[in-house]
Amino acid sequence: MVADDDQGQPVEPVPRSRSGVVGKHTPRTGTEPRTARSPLRLRLLLSGIFLPLFVAAAVLFGVWAGTSGSGDTPSSGALVVLAAVCAALALLAAVDLLVVTRRRRRERTARRP
Repeated sequence: MVADDDQGQPVEPVPRSRSGVVGKHTPRTGTEPRTARSPLRLRLLLSGIFLPLFVAAAVLFGVWAGTSGSGDTPSSGALVVLAAVCAALALLAAVDLLVVTRRRRRERTARRP
């Protein structure tokens, strides 16, 4: 996809293999927000690590909330909130994992002739 710069001239996107390289010094073009790419490998790694971690934490806090008594500290309400937050973060990590895998698959098929 070719974007237009501020003067209406077409600008070729930077290939992913060259974008975001550490230590690469190129002149700034002013189009970085439009052509910014996120590091998909890092997102894949983080989502893969934190998805099972947040699922396990949600289950742990849920079981702990179910077995806690009325006078226990922390209260079962606080534990339910923690379980819900961990479940929401697990859902977010799962959605991000799906998005990243779809984008990587799309990029691989776009590179093939």
